[in-house]
Amino acid sequence: MTPVTSAKSARRPHHWRRDLVELAALFTAVAVADALANLIVHGPDGGYLLIGSAMALVATATFHTWWARRHGNAPPAPGDGGPPATPSTASPAAAAGEAAGTGGAGEPEPAVLWRMRTTVRDEPGSLAALCAAFAAHRVDILTLQTHPLADGTVDEFLLRAPAALLARDLTREVAAAGGSATWIERADAHDLVDTPTRVLGLATRTALDAAELPLALRQLLGRCTIRSRPAGSAGEPEDAGECGDSGADRDGIGGPDGTELRLSDPQGGTLTVERPYLPFTPTEFARARALVELDTRLGPRLPRQQDVLTLPEGERITVRRADSDDLDAALALHGRCTPRTLGLRYHGPVGDADRYLTHLLSPRFGRTLAVQTASGRLVALGHLLWDGEETEVALLVEDAWQRRGIGTALLRRLVALAVEARAGSVYAVTQASNTGMVAAMRELGLPLDYQIDEGTLVITARLERAALEAVPPYRNSGLFDQRTP
Repeated sequence: MTPVTSAKSARRPHHWRRDLVELAALFTAVAVADALANLIVHGPDGGYLLIGSAMALVATATFHTWWARRHGNAPPAPGDGGPPATPSTASPAAAAGEAAGTGGAGEPEPAVLWRMRTTVRDEPGSLAALCAAFAAHRVDILTLQTHPLADGTVDEFLLRAPAALLARDLTREVAAAGGSATWIERADAHDLVDTPTRVLGLATRTALDAAELPLALRQLLGRCTIRSRPAGSAGEPEDAGECGDSGADRDGIGGPDGTELRLSDPQGGTLTVERPYLPFTPTEFARARALVELDTRLGPRLPRQQDVLTLPEGERITVRRADSDDLDAALALHGRCTPRTLGLRYHGPVGDADRYLTHLLSPRFGRTLAVQTASGRLVALGHLLWDGEETEVALLVEDAWQRRGIGTALLRRLVALAVEARAGSVYAVTQASNTGMVAAMRELGLPLDYQIDEGTLVITARLERAALEAVPPYRNSGLFDQRTP
């Protein structure tokens, strides 16, 4: 009973004729009951009539209860003149199936993930028009980010769309809904992580390891090329200081259409990030600059974790991260290597090998693993170098320590670092006569591609996750490891 009905009943006037009708009905009921009682008691079949009446009453009550439960709450069918089924009147199972994109047979509809960016006018209703266009084609919005601009807003979506909906069709619908400068590409499961969680994860990795900054910027900004220009180099002002107040005015977005991002390098100079296929937004610049400032405040740092390996002869060696502090030890390693070993590693004049070490040991250009003996002497170096969107691996093992499984153990760890950085492949540049490097690459058990050009051999290993999980970590290396903090 609604409040309105209760109010009407409370105001209904009392009349004496209603009392007379109720009193007459009561006397009538008493008379009928007395007549029935006399008939049942004094009649020849009174007992049977009483039992039959009780059974008929029970059957009627049972039927009424069953009918009410089955048909009392059912909506009228469309053909009976009732309203058509809508999302609010449809059954919960049907609504859930429709939201999940199931077909008539109850099977899930094939779907793909898309990352899309489009620019819309900064006015009420612009986002609603895009959402309506997505809903009309059964496209689900998983995440949404907004990048405010001076004359509009860049909306970035992670979409789940039917597999039959092509990228050009989706772009055309967005343009009809008011979007412009639309960019779209396929996404994967890594993009399902929400932006705050992803940024916090990148900040944590950067805080633990200075070498993570280029990788964090790449994962934050998408496919891009990162270059480090030292202070005083070509294109860099002579008075460029370290990241901070002195270099803050050099930070910003430049290049055609804002496709170049310039940041002050904490080690001095400038970090240049280029992404020709998609202009940077002020929001992305602010996020990238926050990562750089975090790296600057924490200063130089390396993970303290290291691996202790036991050689087949029983000697124990240690594998650890290396940086510019190991420059003197690396130079001493060069001095103990033969010219042939240095030539196979650096593919050029042996006298120029030393000047490469400053670049190789810098965490801005990759990661370096060092192998040292119990006495602390460096006997091998392994490098993982960021080469734009590609990743290069290189090894140098002192002559007296070759053919003992050290190169294979180093290479496996470098590949593991590349997998953590979400690299799709790694390549090694060597000579066809370098049988040790070729054998180490083959020991990975990964798909390999070979390219030979004038005696230079380029071996590319595709980092397929299934193949990596199927290969034992140190197969046939003869080494056993113990990890220590």
